[in-house]
Amino acid sequence: MPVQMVVGLGNPGPQYEATRHNAGFMAVDLLADELGIAFKTDKHRALVGGGNVAGREVLLVKPLTYMNNSGEAVAPLVRWYGIIPEELIVVHDDLDLSLGMMRIRAKGSSGGHRGLQSIIAALGTTAVPRLKIGIGRPPAGQDVVDYVLQPFSRDEWSLVAPALRRAAAALRFLLEGGTLEEGMNLFNRRL
Repeated sequence: MPVQMVVGLGNPGPQYEATRHNAGFMAVDLLADELGIAFKTDKHRALVGGGNVAGREVLLVKPLTYMNNSGEAVAPLVRWYGIIPEELIVVHDDLDLSLGMMRIRAKGSSGGHRGLQSIIAALGTTAVPRLKIGIGRPPAGQDVVDYVLQPFSRDEWSLVAPALRRAAAALRFLLEGGTLEEGMNLFNRRL
């Protein structure tokens, strides 16, 4: 069986830990805790943790290249482990989804997400499965970059925390052998 790789997108460093742009890191951290997987620094400029889920080797990855250059860490790891893009799941924040929503998609454009765009460009394909975590749009007049680099407010956490737990559950479902189509049917619905 091939290796399954889950890549959470975010920015490294304590100043970014709880920001909207780090929703991918947060979901992968929850999954790692559930699976008892610890991260170690890898030579490919990423934190990587390995484990076994349902008899399958799993790698959890958090690129250390900063969001916009995520492909610089992901592409070498994909090549090193011989992973085809369809065996990859990228987890990232999404401005176009309401706060607290999540969606699984099998492929598609980056939708303007620069981290995902970097991965698509580095791999040369849009056939990259992804799990998107909704962070909503900034209020009128607020710069998008400033918005995604701000921490979630206390009120927002009441919506974000369950979405992150749901994202971790969806990832675990996929790692345990659930198909993308089954995952979309189960998890791509309003709560």
